[in-house]
Amino acid sequence: MAAHTSMPPAVMSRSDAPVFPPVALSADATPFTPLGTDNWRLGSPSDVEKQFSRCAAKLRALRADSAQLREELNLLFDQLLSENYNKTFDPNVNIRPQDVCTLLKHVSSLVPLSQEHLVIKLCQLIHHLLNQLKVIMDEQTLDVLVNYTVSALKQCSTWTHSDVLLALSTIVYGNGPQCHQHLSEMLSEDGILLLYSSPSQPNMELRRVAITCMANICLRIPGQPALDDQYRSVSFGVFVKTLQSPKPPNTDELFYCMVIQAALKGLQCCLSGGKWKFGGGEELGSVLAALKRLMFQGAPGVNVKWPTVLYPAPLPQYEGLPASKPAEPPKPSEPPKDATLPGKTSGNKKRKSRGKGKKTSTEESREADGEEDDQEPVPALQKGGEREAGRGDRESASKPSGPSFYPSWKKVSSDSEFSDPEGSAQSKLRLNHGRVRQAALHSLLSVVKGVEKRTLYGYWSSFIPDSPTGGPPPLTLLTIILKDPSPKVRACALQVLSAMLDGSRQFLAVAEDTASPRTSYTPFSFSLATAIRELHHALSLALLAETSPQTLTQVIKCLAYLVANAPYHRLRPGLLSPLWKQMRPYVRHRDVNVRVSVLTLYGALVTTQAPLPEVQLLLRQPDSSGTGSFTPQDSALSWRQRDGVSSPSRTPVKSSLRSSRTHSPQVPRTPGEEESSPPWLLQLCVSLVTQPREDQSDSEGAGTGGGAALEPSPVRLEALQVMSHLVRGYFSLAQASLCEIGKVSDRCLGETDPSIQLHGAKLLEELGTGIIQQYRAENNVPERLRVPVSQVVQFWSDVLSGPLNGALQNEQHPTLQTSACDALPSILPQAFSQLPEKTQLMCITVLLGLSYSENYLVKTAAVRALGIYILFPCLREDVMFVADTANTILAALEDRSPNVRAKAAWSLGNLTDTLIVNMESVGVDFQEELSDMLQLKMLLAATRASADKDRVKSNAVRALGNLVHFLRPSQLTRSAFQRPIEDAVRALVKTVQSEATMKVRWNACYALGNAFRNPALPLDSAPWSSDAFSSLCHVVTSCKNFKVRIKSAAALAVPAKRSCYGDTERFSSVWHALATALEKSEDTNDFLEYRYSASLRHTLSQALLHLLSVSQLQDMPALGSLLAGEEGRGIKEHLIKYLRAEEGGGGEGPEGEKDVAGDSFTPQQRVGGLQQTLIRLKELEAEGERRGEEDRGKEMVVHFLEDLLQTCEEL
Repeated sequence: MAAHTSMPPAVMSRSDAPVFPPVALSADATPFTPLGTDNWRLGSPSDVEKQFSRCAAKLRALRADSAQLREELNLLFDQLLSENYNKTFDPNVNIRPQDVCTLLKHVSSLVPLSQEHLVIKLCQLIHHLLNQLKVIMDEQTLDVLVNYTVSALKQCSTWTHSDVLLALSTIVYGNGPQCHQHLSEMLSEDGILLLYSSPSQPNMELRRVAITCMANICLRIPGQPALDDQYRSVSFGVFVKTLQSPKPPNTDELFYCMVIQAALKGLQCCLSGGKWKFGGGEELGSVLAALKRLMFQGAPGVNVKWPTVLYPAPLPQYEGLPASKPAEPPKPSEPPKDATLPGKTSGNKKRKSRGKGKKTSTEESREADGEEDDQEPVPALQKGGEREAGRGDRESASKPSGPSFYPSWKKVSSDSEFSDPEGSAQSKLRLNHGRVRQAALHSLLSVVKGVEKRTLYGYWSSFIPDSPTGGPPPLTLLTIILKDPSPKVRACALQVLSAMLDGSRQFLAVAEDTASPRTSYTPFSFSLATAIRELHHALSLALLAETSPQTLTQVIKCLAYLVANAPYHRLRPGLLSPLWKQMRPYVRHRDVNVRVSVLTLYGALVTTQAPLPEVQLLLRQPDSSGTGSFTPQDSALSWRQRDGVSSPSRTPVKSSLRSSRTHSPQVPRTPGEEESSPPWLLQLCVSLVTQPREDQSDSEGAGTGGGAALEPSPVRLEALQVMSHLVRGYFSLAQASLCEIGKVSDRCLGETDPSIQLHGAKLLEELGTGIIQQYRAENNVPERLRVPVSQVVQFWSDVLSGPLNGALQNEQHPTLQTSACDALPSILPQAFSQLPEKTQLMCITVLLGLSYSENYLVKTAAVRALGIYILFPCLREDVMFVADTANTILAALEDRSPNVRAKAAWSLGNLTDTLIVNMESVGVDFQEELSDMLQLKMLLAATRASADKDRVKSNAVRALGNLVHFLRPSQLTRSAFQRPIEDAVRALVKTVQSEATMKVRWNACYALGNAFRNPALPLDSAPWSSDAFSSLCHVVTSCKNFKVRIKSAAALAVPAKRSCYGDTERFSSVWHALATALEKSEDTNDFLEYRYSASLRHTLSQALLHLLSVSQLQDMPALGSLLAGEEGRGIKEHLIKYLRAEEGGGGEGPEGEKDVAGDSFTPQQRVGGLQQTLIRLKELEAEGERRGEEDRGKEMVVHFLEDLLQTCEEL
C-alpha cells in the first residue's frame, strides 16, 4: 500500500521526537499504540473499522470448498483477534452489531469441528468480539452459535473445551431464556454443563468456566423474562453444591478460589431481582451456612468447625473449635512449619522489619494459605471477638503496637497495598480470598433481599450476636466489620447488616431491657435488646477506627438503619447520647458522602419514636464542642494527617463547631436561657444550608460567582430534611427559631435549584403543621407554650409576600408547585382569618386556578388544599366560596387520574361536613342560600363516584350521607330530587352489601345513619327504605369486621320516631338483628377484632334501649315473647353492664374514627332514660281486636324493664 503523501518523513530529528511518560510494565496495562509526529494515532478508529470490514469481507467471500481455506482462516482470525475493539480504549469504534452477527454465523459454517485448532480460534474470536463490542445478538445468531459450541463440546477433544465453554458463556450472557431449545442438552441430568461443573471434575479450569457459563445463563437482564424455574433450580443446586464441597486434594488454593467466585456469582444471578423460590428451611439454612463460612474465607486466624446447616433459633449457634490441637497455645513469633508458598517467609520478614512485631508475623502467616488456617489452634479473630475488636488483637501480641481501640486491620496495609513482589502467589491468594469474602457477602445480600423478612428473623442470631455467657465470641457480620483487612469487604458486610435492619421495626419492637431479667432464664425480649446494644457498641467502634471514606459512609448509614428501627422507648436510656456526641466531628468531614450520611443519621435520631425523652435532653443541651471532639474521634479523622496536613488543620473541626453561626457561644447560661436557645442541631443545619463551606476542597461547593462556595447540594438537601424532621418531632424546641427557619425556607424557595426549592417548601409545610398541632384541643398544649397567633400571622404574612408566590406559578417544575400548594393549607385557621384580605384572596384565587392545572400532581394538591380551606371557620359560611369550591371539586371528580378523583372525593366529603355544620349553626338561611341546582349536581356526582375505585368510593359515600341529611323538606318533595335521592340511597345500600374494603363499608354504614337523621326523609313509605334497613340488619349480624357492625348498629338506632321503622314486621326484624348481634358479639376468628367487642356491645345495648323507647303497643306481642325467653336473659345481662357502665364504649379506633355513635351519658342518666321508657310504656292503652295480646306483651316488657331496673339498683 502506498504511503500517504501528507505523512511526515520517517526520520525525525532528536528534538522533534515526541516525549512519552514512563509506563510501568503490567499485564493490565493498555496496549501500546504508536503515535505519529502529528499526534494522530496510527491505529485510528477508522483503521480499526477498516481492518474489521476488510477481514469480514474476505471471510464472507470464503467457501467451505475454497483452496487454502485453513491458512486463510488462520490468518484472518489472527488479524481480527489482534485488534482492540473495547470502547473504553477507544470510544470512537463503531462496528454495527448486525455485521458482527453476520460474520460469526458465516464463519461458524466454515470451520469444521474436526479442525480443533480452528475451533479454538473461532471460539476465542466469538468471545473477543461479543465481549468487547457488547453485541446484542438476534435470535438466529444466538441459535447458530449456541448450537455450534454445544456440538463442539460433544465432538471435540477435551483440551479444547475450556475455550469452547468460555465462548459459550459469552454467547449465553443474559440470553438464558432465549436458549430454551438447547437448555435441556446443557442442564439436563447428563448435560454437558452439569458434567463439567460437578465437584468430581478434576480440571478446575473447566469446572470454573462451566459454572460461569451456568451463571450467565441464569443472569436476568432487566425487562427480559426470567429463566424457567426448572433450569434455575438445577443451576442453583449446582452452585450450592459447589459452595458446600471442600477443596479437592492437591488442588491449588488460587484455582479453588476462582471456582468459588464463579459459584457465588451464579448464586447472585439466581437470586437477583426476585423472591426466594428454592425450598424451605433446610435449603435456606444450608445456603446461609455455606455463605457464612465463605464470609471468612482466608481471614487471618479463623479456625472453627463450621455447621453445614443453620437453623432458625432465637439464640446464637456457636461455631465449634477444631478437634485437633485444642490445648496448644499459639506461637506468634514462629511461622507455620508447612508454609510452602513462595515468597511467604520473605513477606513475613519484610513486615517484621517494619516494626509490626510478632503480631503481624502471625497474621500474615495465617493469611498465606487456607490449609494453614485449618492448623491454627486458636483463631486470632475469635480471641478478640466483636466486643474486643476495638482493642485489637492484644492476646496475640506481646506488646500492643498502637492505641488500644484500634482493631488489627488498622495496623496492616489494606488488601490493595501488599508488600509482596508483583505477581507473588501470596498476594494473589490474599486478593482472591478477599474477593471470595466480598462475593459471599454480595450473595448473602441477595438472600436477605429475596427471603421474606419473618423467615429471615429466625437466622438473625447467626449473623448478629448478643452477649454470650461463655466460650469464644461468635463469628458474625460484626467480626468482619471490625476485623477484615479489606475495606471493600467491610463495606459489603455493612450493606448486608443494613439490609437486615431495614424494615425490622416490627421484629425489634419486642426488645425490652428496662427491667432486670430473671436469673433462671433470659427472655427473648431481653436477648433482642442486648443484640441492639451489641450493634451500637460494635458500630461505634467501627466508626472510630474506619479510615476508608466509602466504608465510613456505610458504617454511618448502617447506624441510621439501626436507629430508625430500634424501639428506644423500651430500652434503658443511654444508647443514643454517646452516638449523638460521637457523630459531631464528622459533620465537617472532608468527604461529601460522609457528611450526607451523618445528617441522615441525625435525621433518624430525631425521627425515631419522636418525641423521645433522651433526644429531647440532647437537643436541649448547650453546645459542648470543647469536650465533644475528644482524641479517639480526632484519630478517626486521620485523613488530615495522612494527607500531610499539619495538626493545626484539625482545629477548624472544633472551631467551626464553636462558631457563632453554628453554635451558641460558650458562656454560662441560666436554665431558662438554655431551654429557650435553639438546639445545636438546628443551628448546624441552618449553617449548612445558608453559610459558605469551611475547609472546602476544589471539587466541592456550589459556586456563588466569585465569592465563597456553599455546601454541595446533597449536604444542603439532607440538612433541610433534618430540619423538617426536627420541626415535625420536636416542634416545641424548634419554635423559638420560627422566624429564622422561615427565612431559611424563603431563601431556599428563592434559589434556582428545584430540589432546594422543593425542600424549602416541605420545611414550610412542616412549620405550619407544627403550629396547627399546637392548637388542636386534643393535644392539650397550654396557651403560654403555643406560638402566639400574632406571631403566626406575621410569619405567614412574610412568607406569602416572598418567593412562595413564584413557586406556586412555576409551571416548569410541577413538583415544586405541588409542594407549594401543600404549604398553603398548613396556615393556622385562626391566623388565616387575621391575614390581610388581599392575602386571603390571593391564596384562594391561586388554589382555584391551580385546581384546573394540566398536571395531575398540581391538581391533586390544589383540590386537597381547597378541601382543607372549606373547613376554616372564616370561609365555610361564605356561600360564594362554598359554591366556587364545590364547582371546582365537581370538575375534579371527572378527571382521568384516580389520584385526582380520590382527593376530590375527600374534599367533597369535607365540604358536605361543612354543610351540616352550617345547617346546625347558621340554620335554614344557609340552606336556602345555597343553589338547589348545585346541591343536585353534587348529589349526582357523589352517586357516580360511589361506583369508582375504593379510595374514591370511601369518601363519596360519606358525601352522599351528608347531602341527603342536608336536603330541605321542600327539596325532598320535588320530582327533580326524588330519583337522585333514591339512586343515592341505593348506592349506599349496595356499598354496604358489597365486598369492598372495610373502610368503605364502614363509611357507607355511617352515611346511611347520617341520612336517617333528616327528619323529612320518608323512611316509612319510600321504596328504598326496606332495602336500607335489611342491609344494615344483615351487616350487623354477619360482617367479620366489628367496626362495620358498630356503625351499622349505630345507624339502626338513629331514627327518632317509631314511624320511621315501618310496620311491626320490620321493627321486629331490626330488634331480632340487634339481639342476635349482641349474642354473637364475641364470636370471631380474628383476635384483632376483640379490641372492638366492648364498643360493639355498648352500641348494640344502646340501640336496643332506643328501640324500646320508641316502641308502640303493636310491637309489644313480639317484644314480650322475645324478652320472656332465653334470648331475654342474655340481653338482660348485657343491658345491666351497659347501664352500670361496666364496659367502655367510647374511644377511637386505630385510624381515628369514632367506634360508636357514642353517648356521654353517666350511669344515672342511662337509668333515668330507662325509667322514662318504663313510664311511657305503662301509660300505653291497647285498643281494637288485638287488645288482649298487646296487653300481655306489654306486661312482659314492663316486667322485664322493672326487673332490669331493680337488678341495677341492687348491684
